[in-house]
Amino acid sequence: MLVPITILDIFDIVLVAFIMFQLYRIIKGTAAMSIFIAIFFIYLFWLIVKALNMELASSLIGQVIGVGVIALIVVFQQEVRRFLLMVGNRYIKNTRFSFRKFLTNAEDDHLGPAIAEEIVKAAESMSSKRIGALIVIGRQSRLGTYTDEGQIMRAEISAKLLETIFFKNTPLHDGAVLIEDRLILAARCPLPVTDQFKLPTNLGMRHRAAIGMSEHTDALVVVVSEETGRISVAESGTIRENLKTSELRNILLVEKVW
Repeated sequence: MLVPITILDIFDIVLVAFIMFQLYRIIKGTAAMSIFIAIFFIYLFWLIVKALNMELASSLIGQVIGVGVIALIVVFQQEVRRFLLMVGNRYIKNTRFSFRKFLTNAEDDHLGPAIAEEIVKAAESMSSKRIGALIVIGRQSRLGTYTDEGQIMRAEISAKLLETIFFKNTPLHDGAVLIEDRLILAARCPLPVTDQFKLPTNLGMRHRAAIGMSEHTDALVVVVSEETGRISVAESGTIRENLKTSELRNILLVEKVW
């Protein structure tokens, strides 16, 4: 007997497949991937014993799975955060409405050509001199929680100031510069490091911190490598490496940066 398949059934399958694919993209390359595979096989084994009417095993594994939902939230809390942030970021990018714009009456949602050019000039200069740099450009997520161990500045953005901050002999060169509301909010700020373990070996702690920050917030993070002078940009848990200054300029101007 053939089971009728409705449009709703097809939509259900596509929706589940989409959610599973997005989940795979987020946990790919992290320690959570191994845990997810183990949980998948446990769930598959539970379906088998349930289909075979093995009441005791089915009941026992069912109880474990039921309690395990809470454990999953704890184990995958970072991945859940990244997934929700990714969905939220895509919604924000695809809508013209902004609560911050509404509350502040801001007319321009972008970083602005002048400020973007100052960041590009600083990155280009530091790249040629092999000066390491880590610049976090805030969007919707507020960066104040990452300033506790840094130095509050609230200074106007300029290429010379950024180069001075990251100069090796200055006390502020370690850590990241946080840019928010078109000002340098703080310097020497420690950032959360990503737990992805399948990153290229050429990526050092600055790059891992940049990726980690982009996982925790919707910020755009510019990295200049001290070893190679290459410019990279991290966003939403991924990183674009070896960018030209023209590409960096385009990212800062085209992407919606607050």
